[in-house]
Amino acid sequence: QVQLVESGGGLVQAGGSLSLSCAASGGIFKVNAMGWYRQAPGKQRELVATITSSGSTNYADSVKGRFTISRDGAKNTVWLQMNSLKPEDTAVYYCDASVTYDSGAVYLTENYWGQGTQVTVSS
Repeated sequence: QVQLVESGGGLVQAGGSLSLSCAASGGIFKVNAMGWYRQAPGKQRELVATITSSGSTNYADSVKGRFTISRDGAKNTVWLQMNSLKPEDTAVYYCDASVTYDSGAVYLTENYWGQGTQVTVSS
């Protein structure tokens, strides 16, 4: 059973930094693209950043230059370093991963989500 476990959220003042991590485990053959999304109260979930298995990254315009996504393929872990945080970054942050696993008969690829971690930036 594939699971994504996140950690690292919390409360920080505007201008501060936080780092999030997400580890995938459980019957994994390969972790493909990984990413971070966020959902603020009353808003739809939105993309923050993604990273492919080869290390190519993509960022939302709102976080470019402030957030950095990285991963360790051997540990199936992805991080999000968030600097110069703003109150509008306040949201629940979710880890996302495309995972290929052995179902016993064939290899299947499915998308998984973490449980979410709260990030609150005070002004």
